[in-house]
Amino acid sequence: MRKSDIAVLLALGALWGASFLFMRMGAGAFGGMALAGLRAIGAALCSIPLLASRRRLAQLRAHWRPLAVVGLANSALPFVLFSYAAQSLPAGVSAISDAIAPLLVAASGWLWLGERLDAARIVGLVVGLAGVVWLVAGTLGLGHAGPASGWAMAACGGANVCYAFGAHYSQRRLRDVAPLVVATGSQLAAATMLLPLTVWRWPARTPALPAWLAAFGLAAACTTLAYVLFYRLLARVGATRSMAVLYLIPVFGVLWGLVFLHEPVTLAMAGGCAVILLGVALTTGLLHPRLPVAAAEEA
Repeated sequence: MRKSDIAVLLALGALWGASFLFMRMGAGAFGGMALAGLRAIGAALCSIPLLASRRRLAQLRAHWRPLAVVGLANSALPFVLFSYAAQSLPAGVSAISDAIAPLLVAASGWLWLGERLDAARIVGLVVGLAGVVWLVAGTLGLGHAGPASGWAMAACGGANVCYAFGAHYSQRRLRDVAPLVVATGSQLAAATMLLPLTVWRWPARTPALPAWLAAFGLAAACTTLAYVLFYRLLARVGATRSMAVLYLIPVFGVLWGLVFLHEPVTLAMAGGCAVILLGVALTTGLLHPRLPVAAAEEA
């Protein structure tokens, strides 16, 4: 990966890590469904000016069906599931779950697309998973991993399955479509799907200003800007390397939760973040360890 790609990867980690902060701030006031719909609708409105060219509009019309699938898998469903989880899980804990997606992407890419995994990337994925396990262990003593949060944890897992499918589907069906068209078209599709549910589940009491600011941050920064960067990165480096950003999200999610919501951070959680960063470096090729030839051939 180029240095510019790594910079985009870090920016995406920071933006999507902040999305858990904003969801935690807004989910209580809006409710999970309304917040997810507001995020998609706001992102669609912010993205419409990006389609101000005949070529992009032509691509949108020509590829509206796969764009709708991506909008469902990469936006509508994950937005709802993560917003639901944010009502009961701290921002850092919810963000931790995102780091399992690169493993799902790598495994599904090998099974579905026949992608080859070299030894260094396999080691990076395993190291990243070890960091996730370490982070989860750091949350066990915080009182958020009990049966009461089981459905919220399951929702986070389901969202990551959606992300893994959406990453490969968009790479396979929308490889030649401009990233701005994929980002905007998918958000328009998600907004259309969630609009009726948003109206139906709109809160009876008008949310306060902080909740509205959180919703705006979700739509403008964590969705519009982040998805444009993500689809551009996806087109440049592929699904497996792009999804390594999900190893960075827990790090930033825990950091933003600590700084802005004063959520506790244990030594185990800090150690897990460090191991995750090592996994990202290996998965993206930033580190190039010398591995035995036999191991590389087996990979």
